Amino acid sequence: MAVRGAVPEVIWARPERTGRGPRPAYTRDDIAAAAVRIADAQGLDAVSMRHVAAELGCGTMSLYNYVPRKEDLYELMVDAAGAEHELWEPGGDWRADMRRVARQTRELMRRHPWLPRLMSPVYGFSPHALRYLEHCLACLDPLEAAYGTKLELIAMLNGMVTTYVRNELDTAERVRALPWSEDEENAVRMAYLGGRIASGGYPRMAAAFMEDAGPIDLEAVFERAVERVIDAFAPR
Repeated sequence: MAVRGAVPEVIWARPERTGRGPRPAYTRDDIAAAAVRIADAQGLDAVSMRHVAAELGCGTMSLYNYVPRKEDLYELMVDAAGAEHELWEPGGDWRADMRRVARQTRELMRRHPWLPRLMSPVYGFSPHALRYLEHCLACLDPLEAAYGTKLELIAMLNGMVTTYVRNELDTAERVRALPWSEDEENAVRMAYLGGRIASGGYPRMAAAFMEDAGPIDLEAVFERAVERVIDAFAPR
């Protein structure tokens, strides 16, 4: 909902402190680190201005002097996580570098399970996000394509990784919530599925299971997904 009298503002364009007055008690890095600690330990829904203020040992209202909106707090968190990206000297093989980017991004999201929920273009132009994008474009220098195409590749790769990790995290969360073991759950579901496939009503599904009855190698699936995104942008 729009707030009467509000004007658009980017948190990064807002000075951390003016030239006058006492030095602020906290930096944006302090605030972001506190919010990330809370999200890592308790989940994104636990992150509130009140909770972050308590983590820092200050009053909730004073925190608004540093971070005017909760959306700004999220932007600080995404940028703080982005600082963990390793930015290496590109090796001249853009495909190998993009594979490395994808694997690193997956591990980053696994370390911070709340991050996929905040992966949005809205938070895509923070200082560390810009350094990450510049690094990815440097990795893609050997690819003969327009910059718009290269940015599309980066976006598609990030989108695939985000979706994949979100599915991994949701599956793990569901397993944790089961009142029985994962093996028991899978046995019951596979018995049901086997019965439906054996009914004769799903011949193509039956053929698929005859080809490969599993189990699915999720690491191999991830690597194939990365490769297919990269292949889509390889010169013909």
